[in-house]
Amino acid sequence: MKKELKPLSYDAGALKGISQKTVEIHHGKLYKGYVDKSNEIKEKLGSIVKSGKAEGNQIYSELRALKNGESFANNGAYLHENYFAILGGDGAPKGEIVGRLAERYGSFDGFKTYFSACGMAARGWAILAWDLHEKELRIFACDAQNHGGIWGTIPIIAMDVYEHSYFIDVGSDRKAYIEAFFNNLNWDKIEKFYQRAKKYDWE
Repeated sequence: MKKELKPLSYDAGALKGISQKTVEIHHGKLYKGYVDKSNEIKEKLGSIVKSGKAEGNQIYSELRALKNGESFANNGAYLHENYFAILGGDGAPKGEIVGRLAERYGSFDGFKTYFSACGMAARGWAILAWDLHEKELRIFACDAQNHGGIWGTIPIIAMDVYEHSYFIDVGSDRKAYIEAFFNNLNWDKIEKFYQRAKKYDWE
């Protein structure tokens, strides 16, 4: 099935501290690029499967290159879908997840401080995810969307910290961008993702 670009649920110019230009480029070009490449790679892999002549080589092969590209493009599309979905709110923390974060990290501010630090440490993403194995919230710092995540976890809050997310607005001041990210979070949507994730039975 062909992957479709998911539209924003809010106006591109509605965010505080993240400009309309940044959102339009980020959503309309970068995220779209991941969706388009996901579809292109899927089509090429489908042709290889249908041919019955799949050949792999760990040094280099078309199949190896496509499979590497598949994980990067697909994860890029999925994480961007979460990223854009959880923005557009007033940033006021609410819901059961806020209490769970306070328990897990000592306080909500403790969570925010740690998550922000992970965002400063990562080259690509900071992700709050639900671990289906441990049935617990965990934070991952990923240098790229296909490195650093753990299988069996579901992203709840994906914060893009690649420079394209903020450089137009704040230059190299990533800390200011992270604060703006928190100020625009839609906690109703985050709560929805959390409730859905924790109901999933891995066993």
